[in-house]
Amino acid sequence: MRDVKPLIDPTTLPPLLKRLLKAPRALTASVRLLPDFIIIGAMRCGTSSLYRYLTEHPSIAPALRKEVHFFDWNFFRNGTNWYRQHFPSSFYKYYVRTLLRRDFITGEATPYYMFHPHAAKRVFQTVPRAKLIVLLRNPVDRAYSHYHHEVIKGRETLSFEEAIEWEPKRLAGERERILADQRYESLNCRYYSYVSRGLYADQLKNWLGLFPKGQFLFIRSEDFFASPSAILAETLQFLGLPAWKPSEFPKYNYAGYSRLTAAKHNYAPYPKMNPATRARLLEYFRPHNQRLYELLDRDFEWEK
Repeated sequence: MRDVKPLIDPTTLPPLLKRLLKAPRALTASVRLLPDFIIIGAMRCGTSSLYRYLTEHPSIAPALRKEVHFFDWNFFRNGTNWYRQHFPSSFYKYYVRTLLRRDFITGEATPYYMFHPHAAKRVFQTVPRAKLIVLLRNPVDRAYSHYHHEVIKGRETLSFEEAIEWEPKRLAGERERILADQRYESLNCRYYSYVSRGLYADQLKNWLGLFPKGQFLFIRSEDFFASPSAILAETLQFLGLPAWKPSEFPKYNYAGYSRLTAAKHNYAPYPKMNPATRARLLEYFRPHNQRLYELLDRDFEWEK
């Protein structure tokens, strides 16, 4: 399907032109698809790379953008028809399956979904049969990567040690406000949840309470980073698609930039974590990781 994918990035267009281009999508929302799969998290675990590889597959059509943020920020603000506008039409699916004679699915990847307390229920209400893909990285490394992402974005000025010390104060009462008011958006939860997002067992219990375990694919990020080809093959099998792989596997990070373009945006590799800080965080996460291993019946071996 490479010949029918967009030739320009819609995020680079002037606002007026973007509105004009979106108008036909709004008119055809009722005949547009909902996702067959969603990568729900976690942030800084390889979701950008995996989604990019998947949407290069001949049978996978991408969403209008990778992170649609419907089930967290836009659920009440815009509604399901707005969500449908981000996906291909049922007519296009018919064309691909009937005339081109190949499989056809579509999906999105918003890693904040896993952490957002209302997202699981909203996904279940809207697309209860969607396949859910979860990438999980050593929470210590995830937290450090998340921190540097916020530094790069200009939203974090504290040192890493100061940031994790201040995290409880920054997030105090925020989750309770989100639970009490489904329209409440917490910037602090989005930006400064370095340690909190690594408590994977707490987040996944919410999802596993609604969806059967067989509807999930849990990927250890370290395995994905080491062998993207093998993990892509496993993911395609999970999605029921034929084997395929791209000619190369560039690593996409820094909010979607590839390793080659990252240098152009002054995204230099960040320094290694202070060993004492790392040791302290490894010890903090140890019991939480154990709960995850028991929940998923799988040892991610992050303590080794």
